[in-house]
Amino acid sequence: MKHYNIPIFISHFGCPNSCVFCNQKKINGRETDVTIEDLRDTIETYLKTLPKKSKKEVAFFGGTFTGISMGLQKAYLEATYEYIKRGLVDGIRLSTRPDCINEEIVAQLKKYGVTAVELGVQSLDEEVLLATERYYPVEVVEKSCALIRKAGIALGIQLMIGLPKSTFESDYMTACKALEMKPEMVRIYPTLVIKGTKMEEMYKCGQYHALSIEEAIERTRKIYSLLEIQGVNIIRVGLQPSEDLREDGVVLGGPFHPAFRELVETEIYYDFFRKIVQKEKKLEIFGNEKSISRYVGINKANRVRLKDYFHISIDNSLNRDDIVVNGKKYSRLDVLRGELT
Repeated sequence: MKHYNIPIFISHFGCPNSCVFCNQKKINGRETDVTIEDLRDTIETYLKTLPKKSKKEVAFFGGTFTGISMGLQKAYLEATYEYIKRGLVDGIRLSTRPDCINEEIVAQLKKYGVTAVELGVQSLDEEVLLATERYYPVEVVEKSCALIRKAGIALGIQLMIGLPKSTFESDYMTACKALEMKPEMVRIYPTLVIKGTKMEEMYKCGQYHALSIEEAIERTRKIYSLLEIQGVNIIRVGLQPSEDLREDGVVLGGPFHPAFRELVETEIYYDFFRKIVQKEKKLEIFGNEKSISRYVGINKANRVRLKDYFHISIDNSLNRDDIVVNGKKYSRLDVLRGELT
């Protein structure tokens, strides 16, 4: 059954921290910018267009949901829970900070049908956490993850690649530690320099050097492979290219690309093919048509770079995750494991 999110973007004006990469506005006296009426209107609008035979979740994104007052959290959850009780919505998912989770909060989330919580972990290197002004120790993340999982709520973790003070090694270490917390899903976001953030100042005065596209791909591909091999659902790689981000002067630096995941996939398969060519001096590829774009690469990059060897044919008898190269069958996991060796 196809899954749909009904997105509710709640800014958290009262967030106690102002991370260097965040540009959410501070407005005294207001917690959020979404009323209960706004919430209901959005849900009703989406329900009119989404297929009836589909899985639907109301998704509270855009801020630190559990950082707002318990009373307002309850009001949002109660209003949404009415649609769950009527069988119109299947659950609720939300994003928040690791230091805005405790037993009381998790109990309330469970009571009102929350099915998934995504934690903005970003990094598990404490030097990086300090440099980004996320003032909590790694133990807080571990405890929050344990509370969410104990409640039977699906755990998601958001990771950021290329934060201040991070290195290739610290980003990879973060992914390894994140696996120990047993998330069902992960999002991977290369760090961008956004206008109106403290990172903008750091970038302009040379205190922070943003990753290039090539550097971001190099860091991400190994993490991406590690997580998928371990069975974690990678639900997004790279920020969604929203209208806000596309406006001139919003993204000041960093590896912003509307198809970043495809860039990562292209490099993973290029490296796989390149190693075979080095040994066998030929590249006869057979694959399911649903996966051909992975092998050819974005903008046909792999076909171009390996043009003297690259010969590809469609074979739909193959599983979409299997590929035959020079007469030998490889699984998707075989390809990904090559990234870690």
